[in-house]
Amino acid sequence: MSRPLSDQERRKQISIRGIVGAESVAELKRGFNRHLHFTLVKDRNVATPRDYYFALAHTVRDHLVGRWIRTQQYYYEKDPKRIYYLSLEFYMGRTLQNTMINLGLQNACDEAVYQVSIPPGVRTALGGIQACFLDSMATLGHLQPRYEYGIFNQKIRDGWQVEEADDWLRHGNPWEKARPEYMLPVHFYGRVEHSASGAKWIDTQVVLALPYDTPVPGYMNNTVNTMRLWSARAPNDFNLRDFNVGDYIQAVLDRNLAENISRVLYPNDNFFEGKELRLKQEYFVVAATLQDIIRRFKASKFGSTDSVRTVFDSFPDQVAIQLNDTHPAMAIPELMRIFVDIEKLPWDKAWDITKRTFAYTNHTVLPEALERWPVDLVEKLLPRHLQIIYEINQRHLDHIASLFPNDVDRLRRMSLIEEGDTKRINMAHLCIVGSHAVNGVAKIHSEIVKTQVFEDFAELEPEKFQNKTNGITPRRWLLLCNPGLAELIAEKIGEDYVRDLSQLTKLHAFVDDDLFIREVAKVKQENKVKFALYLEKEYKVKINPSSMFDVHVKRIHEYKRQLMNCLHIITMYNRKPPRPEGTGCPRAAPAAPGYHMAKMIIKLINAVAQVVNNDPMVGSKLKVIFLENYRVSLAEKVIPATDLSEQISTAGTEASGTGNMKFMLNGALTIGTMDGANVEMAEEAGEENLFIFGMRVEDVTELDRKGYNAQLYYDRLPELKQAVDQIKSGFFSPKDPNLFHDVVNMLFHHDRFKVFADYEAYVKCQEKVSELYLNSKAWTKMVIRNIAAAGKFSSDRTIKEYARDIWHVEPSDLKIPPPNDAIGVRRGLFADAWS
Repeated sequence: MSRPLSDQERRKQISIRGIVGAESVAELKRGFNRHLHFTLVKDRNVATPRDYYFALAHTVRDHLVGRWIRTQQYYYEKDPKRIYYLSLEFYMGRTLQNTMINLGLQNACDEAVYQVSIPPGVRTALGGIQACFLDSMATLGHLQPRYEYGIFNQKIRDGWQVEEADDWLRHGNPWEKARPEYMLPVHFYGRVEHSASGAKWIDTQVVLALPYDTPVPGYMNNTVNTMRLWSARAPNDFNLRDFNVGDYIQAVLDRNLAENISRVLYPNDNFFEGKELRLKQEYFVVAATLQDIIRRFKASKFGSTDSVRTVFDSFPDQVAIQLNDTHPAMAIPELMRIFVDIEKLPWDKAWDITKRTFAYTNHTVLPEALERWPVDLVEKLLPRHLQIIYEINQRHLDHIASLFPNDVDRLRRMSLIEEGDTKRINMAHLCIVGSHAVNGVAKIHSEIVKTQVFEDFAELEPEKFQNKTNGITPRRWLLLCNPGLAELIAEKIGEDYVRDLSQLTKLHAFVDDDLFIREVAKVKQENKVKFALYLEKEYKVKINPSSMFDVHVKRIHEYKRQLMNCLHIITMYNRKPPRPEGTGCPRAAPAAPGYHMAKMIIKLINAVAQVVNNDPMVGSKLKVIFLENYRVSLAEKVIPATDLSEQISTAGTEASGTGNMKFMLNGALTIGTMDGANVEMAEEAGEENLFIFGMRVEDVTELDRKGYNAQLYYDRLPELKQAVDQIKSGFFSPKDPNLFHDVVNMLFHHDRFKVFADYEAYVKCQEKVSELYLNSKAWTKMVIRNIAAAGKFSSDRTIKEYARDIWHVEPSDLKIPPPNDAIGVRRGLFADAWS
């Protein structure tokens, strides 16, 4: 097996990562040595690889800081409309390499690292920040809690998922800057007092919100925006009456209760859990953010501490707030509380400004994922907000009743409050009523949102509903993770495609170019060899790099149908010998810790892998690997090596998906249903260039109408029956034959996602995949057509559409000079620009 080029070696060939200049290398070396000595207080005799990483990270951050300050100064000089993207979570990849690429420092850093003799691998030692939209956005704040513990680290022990704490801040974070001078109070509990002057929320418990800012650099444009995370801190004001040591110690211990708010991220994003801590987290980030936004709105240019804007008429012209799903929905009643109770605006004016400020992105159609908070809990935690929600609902229902008199059922369907054993607030309804724009994240999803999930609301205000198909950043998901392919494309069509991914269509001219076909196939093979070596080292499994790498990367959930893939693997195994020579099948995804069925699916996949991988009759022809602890840094290895991307959710259940786009851009072919963004991928590339199978949305609807009977498929399809019987009989769990009883029972009696209904079409489609894979040239030509069609799926395009259609700003308006250019701003007042 010939050794593939390392990423560092390949990057030395790549022009789009920045030209290496002797001066910049020398400057980086000086910065590195300075930080190792003065920031980390180490010398080479005692420095660890982590110390080297931190020294390099601080050195690269130095190059960010001037641009970061200049960006803030420029925004205060020009006073543009600001966009705030509110999310309870960002899945953040590693920061260092991404920053190098966006600043054009990649090659200079590689050379500096080589010259100062840093041990290999230091640049990939730690994790950090970044997500696709952040990479693409301009004039933007990003706000969420600063969780001390991330989603969790997934370990697989004896085939079972085991969760370990993700203590991502244990060693510090060189990219963030704490800003204690802008700490803000957030109130909980208490009671509401009404008087002639209005409502007052009193006797509250206070938690302080401490902001941490992280720079987010744009690609080669001198813009560095800010992601602001909020950390909970207890106030210091103990009651010192009757003071004694025991009371003091208890008071200090009680501080932990307040600070738990930002301790841990809830991992269940497809199942709503009505936990008080989660609601506290949601309100905590909303309350801190809105105080921050209003203070910034009121402040004059150049960071003056005097509030100069006291009239809020222009608020929606200066501020746009995007609600990422319903998690930050409490922002709507909170902004109304500020306007009505504190700023003393009349209700109608406050409501008009609020609606024009907010927009809502829906991310799911699964009913169990939609947030419905119990009224009793909201009344206890946020009593004034419940009163405001009731008032919003009353006015909303009065309006509906005036349009549809005597339609009581419509009032019930559209109410923000759901009656029943437990009265609940429907947060999606609150978001729709309180926003001027509502969007889904793929064409098919947005259509389902309009015609099914929120049909009544779309009938009332059709102009409010839009589509904004998701996208991915080509900087991380091509330049960073697949430098060989990035350079190959640049050689053919130039380097501008990195900023304008639509230019990939130029690759259509090379579909029949034999040399280009061979080069694309060679890059893929090198990526596969690298990944095979990684699997051998980390998972002790040898796979043939010439085999098809058939990859299913999804969170474990029944609607994503990992079970259908598992049944197909069993079917291939039963056909011995399976499929054309050699097929590697990595599977990767974590399950939320409390989700029983997801954990059983993980155990089943690992049990099947145990049998398949140890059967001498199969040998190297089929290997099944479950990749534990899937994360961005692992995705950067998996995706460039993938041949076949599994996108097999039941039609009408996946909102969009972005993994499908990442695989497409990196030269994988897609096997999938007409669901989520697959539909638009098929439109762009031509359906004949994807392996599309199975029921469409209308077929699923018809099957629901007739009634889905899993037994009929089981009785009719012998290979399905054999696979299911093996699971049921304990073939894959001989020590506990009934281990997978719950899985089988679900498939027969409670399968909303109809695995058996699509099984036959899926298996036949996989046979077509195998046939084409034997013809390397035809396969690679289809790969090139897919890459050429991937341009639509850039997050740059997505953000431009949000900016134009929802936020009403032009992203290209601001041109920020480099840090060493003089511009007419007052240097000394920078600190207040962050307030």
